Amino acid sequence: MPRLVGAAKRIPVPEELQSLELAPRHLSLLSYLLFDGPMTVNELAARLEVAPTTVSLLVGELSRKELLERQEDPADRRRRIVSIAAEKRPAIQGWLARGAASWRTALAPLSVSERQLFVHTLRAYETAMLESLA
Repeated sequence: MPRLVGAAKRIPVPEELQSLELAPRHLSLLSYLLFDGPMTVNELAARLEVAPTTVSLLVGELSRKELLERQEDPADRRRRIVSIAAEKRPAIQGWLARGAASWRTALAPLSVSERQLFVHTLRAYETAMLESLA
């Protein structure tokens, strides 16, 4: 696991994003928007497994940094759809897509059940690690 984290940390942050002080919590949110497309705060909260108020704060922070845009949902004017700002998308994609491509390469030879076992094992590791910190 330390080698995986070390390899991920060696991916350089694009120059135009370096001054934005992005943290791991931002990267997860940006990754979901990059790979799964625009979504609501509630959808992001469910994927990140945090409260919608937490995501709302993150979205506000990243919007002020001009990384995200919020637009009215045409189906429900009370909701806002969050997306990556078009002008920042190339930098974010160039940075985060490497990890996704590497995971695709690593997981491609595995069967569906092997992939499920792998994901289950990673989640079990995460749970055990969090429990050890409590």
